[in-house]
Amino acid sequence: MEVSNWLAANWFDLLQTLGIVGGLLFTAYAIRKDEKGRKIGNLIAINQQHHEIWKALYGRPELARVLKKEANVNSTPISDAERLFVNSLILQLSTVYRAMKEGMFVPLEGLKEDIKGFFTLPIPKNIWEKIKPLQDKDFAAFVENVLRVVEK
Repeated sequence: MEVSNWLAANWFDLLQTLGIVGGLLFTAYAIRKDEKGRKIGNLIAINQQHHEIWKALYGRPELARVLKKEANVNSTPISDAERLFVNSLILQLSTVYRAMKEGMFVPLEGLKEDIKGFFTLPIPKNIWEKIKPLQDKDFAAFVENVLRVVEK
Protein backbone atom coordinates (compact mmCIF):
# COMPACT_ATOMS: atom_id res chain seq x y z
CA MET A 1 0.00 0.00 0.00
CA GLU A 2 2.87 2.37 0.78
CA VAL A 3 4.39 1.77 -2.65
CA SER A 4 1.16 2.58 -4.42
CA ASN A 5 0.73 5.75 -2.33
CA TRP A 6 4.28 6.77 -3.12
CA LEU A 7 3.77 6.07 -6.85
CA ALA A 8 0.54 8.05 -6.84
CA ALA A 9 2.29 11.01 -5.25
CA ASN A 10 5.57 10.81 -7.22
CA TRP A 11 4.69 9.26 -10.59
CA PHE A 12 5.66 12.39 -12.50
CA ASP A 13 9.08 12.65 -10.80
CA LEU A 14 9.70 8.96 -11.48
CA LEU A 15 8.76 9.38 -15.13
CA GLN A 16 11.08 12.39 -15.45
CA THR A 17 13.96 10.49 -13.83
CA LEU A 18 13.47 7.51 -16.13
CA GLY A 19 13.38 9.85 -19.13
CA ILE A 20 16.62 11.55 -18.07
CA VAL A 21 18.39 8.24 -17.43
CA GLY A 22 17.12 6.86 -20.74
CA GLY A 23 18.28 10.01 -22.55
CA LEU A 24 21.73 9.75 -20.99
CA LEU A 25 22.03 6.09 -21.95
CA PHE A 26 20.97 6.85 -25.51
CA THR A 27 23.46 9.74 -25.71
CA ALA A 28 26.29 7.50 -24.43
CA TYR A 29 25.38 4.88 -27.04
CA ALA A 30 25.28 7.49 -29.82
CA ILE A 31 28.64 8.95 -28.78
CA ARG A 32 30.21 5.48 -28.77
CA LYS A 33 28.86 4.70 -32.24
CA ASP A 34 30.03 8.10 -33.50
CA GLU A 35 33.52 7.48 -32.10
CA LYS A 36 33.72 4.14 -33.91
CA GLY A 37 32.60 5.81 -37.12
CA ARG A 38 35.24 8.54 -36.74
CA LYS A 39 37.95 5.95 -36.13
CA ILE A 40 36.98 4.06 -39.27
CA GLY A 41 36.81 7.33 -41.24
CA ASN A 42 40.28 8.28 -40.00
CA LEU A 43 41.59 4.85 -40.95
CA ILE A 44 40.15 5.22 -44.45
CA ALA A 45 41.82 8.65 -44.79
CA ILE A 46 45.18 7.26 -43.63
CA ASN A 47 44.84 4.36 -46.08
CA GLN A 48 44.09 6.80 -48.89
CA GLN A 49 47.20 8.83 -48.09
CA HIS A 50 49.24 5.63 -47.90
CA HIS A 51 47.90 4.57 -51.30
CA GLU A 52 48.77 7.92 -52.87
CA ILE A 53 52.35 7.81 -51.59
CA TRP A 54 52.93 4.26 -52.78
CA LYS A 55 51.25 5.00 -56.10
CA ALA A 56 54.11 7.42 -56.75
CA LEU A 57 56.57 4.54 -56.37
CA TYR A 58 54.80 2.41 -58.92
CA GLY A 59 54.29 5.31 -61.33
CA ARG A 60 57.94 6.38 -61.22
CA PRO A 61 60.45 3.62 -62.04
CA GLU A 62 63.35 5.76 -60.77
CA LEU A 63 62.04 5.19 -57.23
CA ALA A 64 62.22 1.38 -57.45
CA ARG A 65 65.72 1.37 -55.93
CA VAL A 66 64.25 2.51 -52.60
CA LEU A 67 62.91 -1.02 -52.00
CA LYS A 68 66.01 -2.89 -53.13
CA LYS A 69 68.01 -4.67 -50.43
CA GLU A 70 71.14 -4.48 -52.57
CA ALA A 71 70.98 -0.70 -53.15
CA ASN A 72 74.41 0.83 -52.54
CA VAL A 73 74.12 4.41 -51.32
CA ASN A 74 77.90 4.87 -51.50
CA SER A 75 78.37 3.99 -55.15
CA THR A 76 75.08 5.59 -56.26
CA PRO A 77 74.01 8.45 -53.98
CA ILE A 78 70.40 8.84 -52.95
CA SER A 79 68.50 10.99 -55.45
CA ASP A 80 66.27 13.90 -54.52
CA ALA A 81 63.22 11.93 -55.71
CA GLU A 82 64.16 8.96 -53.50
CA ARG A 83 64.74 11.26 -50.52
CA LEU A 84 61.39 12.99 -51.06
CA PHE A 85 59.58 9.65 -51.34
CA VAL A 86 61.13 8.27 -48.13
CA ASN A 87 60.52 11.56 -46.30
CA SER A 88 56.86 11.39 -47.33
CA LEU A 89 56.58 7.89 -45.91
CA ILE A 90 58.27 8.90 -42.66
CA LEU A 91 55.96 11.89 -42.33
CA GLN A 92 52.94 9.68 -42.87
CA LEU A 93 54.27 7.11 -40.42
CA SER A 94 54.73 9.86 -37.84
CA THR A 95 51.13 10.97 -38.38
CA VAL A 96 49.87 7.40 -38.06
CA TYR A 97 51.88 6.90 -34.88
CA ARG A 98 50.46 10.05 -33.29
CA ALA A 99 46.91 9.21 -34.33
CA MET A 100 47.23 5.68 -32.94
CA LYS A 101 48.70 7.00 -29.70
CA GLU A 102 45.73 9.36 -29.31
CA GLY A 103 43.25 6.58 -30.10
CA MET A 104 42.06 8.32 -33.26
CA PHE A 105 41.68 5.11 -35.24
CA VAL A 106 41.86 1.36 -35.02
CA PRO A 107 45.47 0.32 -34.26
CA LEU A 108 47.37 -1.18 -37.17
CA GLU A 109 48.60 -4.60 -36.11
CA GLY A 110 51.29 -4.88 -38.80
CA LEU A 111 52.80 -1.44 -38.25
CA LYS A 112 55.91 -2.70 -36.46
CA GLU A 113 56.53 -5.28 -39.16
CA ASP A 114 56.21 -2.56 -41.83
CA ILE A 115 58.72 -0.41 -39.96
CA LYS A 116 61.16 -3.33 -39.66
CA GLY A 117 60.85 -4.20 -43.32
CA PHE A 118 61.19 -0.65 -44.58
CA PHE A 119 63.85 0.86 -42.32
CA THR A 120 66.21 -2.08 -42.71
CA LEU A 121 66.51 -1.31 -46.44
CA PRO A 122 69.66 0.72 -47.28
CA ILE A 123 68.07 3.88 -48.66
CA PRO A 124 65.33 4.32 -46.01
CA LYS A 125 67.83 3.42 -43.27
CA ASN A 126 70.30 6.05 -44.52
CA ILE A 127 67.64 8.76 -44.78
CA TRP A 128 66.17 7.85 -41.37
CA GLU A 129 69.56 8.22 -39.69
CA LYS A 130 69.90 11.72 -41.14
CA ILE A 131 66.40 13.01 -40.32
CA LYS A 132 65.84 11.15 -37.03
CA PRO A 133 67.08 14.12 -34.95
CA LEU A 134 64.42 16.31 -36.59
CA GLN A 135 61.57 14.01 -35.60
CA ASP A 136 59.35 14.09 -32.53
CA LYS A 137 61.35 12.38 -29.76
CA ASP A 138 58.55 10.00 -28.87
CA PHE A 139 58.09 8.91 -32.48
CA ALA A 140 61.85 8.52 -33.04
CA ALA A 141 62.10 6.39 -29.87
CA PHE A 142 59.22 4.22 -31.10
CA VAL A 143 60.95 3.57 -34.45
CA GLU A 144 64.32 2.97 -32.77
CA ASN A 145 62.75 0.47 -30.33
CA VAL A 146 61.23 -1.44 -33.24
CA LEU A 147 64.57 -1.44 -35.08
CA ARG A 148 66.48 -2.52 -31.97
CA VAL A 149 64.46 -5.74 -31.94
CA VAL A 150 65.60 -6.40 -35.53
CA GLU A 151 69.28 -5.98 -34.62
CA LYS A 152 69.14 -8.54 -31.79
